[in-house]
Amino acid sequence: MANGRAMKTGTMMSHVQEYLAFRRKIGFVLESSGRMLRSFARYADGVGHSDAVTTALAVRWATLLGKRTPSTVAKKVEAVRQFAKYRLQFDPHTEVPPYGIGSPYRRRTPHIYSDAEISELLRQARTLGSPDGLQSQTYVTLFSLLISTGMRVGEAVRLTRADVDLERGLIAINKTKFRKSRLVPLHVSTTRALCAYTKIRDRHPCAIESAAFFVNGRRRLTVAKVGRTFAELRRKLGWEKTDKASPRAYDFRHTFAVNRLIRWYKEGANIDERISMLSTYLGHVNVTDTYWYLTATPELLAISGSRFEAFADISRQRRNDP
Repeated sequence: MANGRAMKTGTMMSHVQEYLAFRRKIGFVLESSGRMLRSFARYADGVGHSDAVTTALAVRWATLLGKRTPSTVAKKVEAVRQFAKYRLQFDPHTEVPPYGIGSPYRRRTPHIYSDAEISELLRQARTLGSPDGLQSQTYVTLFSLLISTGMRVGEAVRLTRADVDLERGLIAINKTKFRKSRLVPLHVSTTRALCAYTKIRDRHPCAIESAAFFVNGRRRLTVAKVGRTFAELRRKLGWEKTDKASPRAYDFRHTFAVNRLIRWYKEGANIDERISMLSTYLGHVNVTDTYWYLTATPELLAISGSRFEAFADISRQRRNDP
């Protein structure tokens, strides 16, 4: 371990940049936490803080700048906490902020769609109008793909024609979240639906000019556009916000994962083995992200029991090890 002089050889910004470069080199994107840490570094350097990271410094920054809701403060301090754990290797005077300052960030409870809700949504999507008449077909096919594969919305809208191999029934997801690439095999019914969409899409001259698989006029779809369109459909369907959260397009992914786990459990499959497979299929970096789905619905929560808790405890212990 380096001695305490290491912290004083550079600015806080230089240490943050070093940390981000290290994490990104091993595959993490860190877009949100990167922005927060650069803001923290600018604050620390701006007030003339030239010593090690401290809890007080992290809390002052988190509560003085920008949004100050408990959950936002907690996320900001958590970003500094991870950075401080890294800096502790080089500067023993570093303080690692304790977990739980502010209101700890918790995953949003997913909305698990019923078959009836999916049918209603697709039926409503077929009523979408556009000058070229393509919008309804695009959204029906996009939503169907998300429902049947569990792909992220961003992964689907960024697909190019070259990424979709309809002859082999495979989709290539190239370096998306966490810079991971993977192949997604398609069910024969999904492949047929995509083939039908391409025939309709390619009747439109503006669509032929685009390399994107899913098009919105001459333009590629965006996550923001999908979100706005989904919100419009949700309003028309009368899906009011519950006491937890409104249904989202991203919840198709959660629905896919939960339904797959329930089916495997009912088939008597080894859930631990299958979760590893599902984690790879979904493109998760850590299998713990997939184990989270065991707590997503009462039905799955009942089968997870102490197995998940034991796994999570081991995982947390490993993350906290120096």
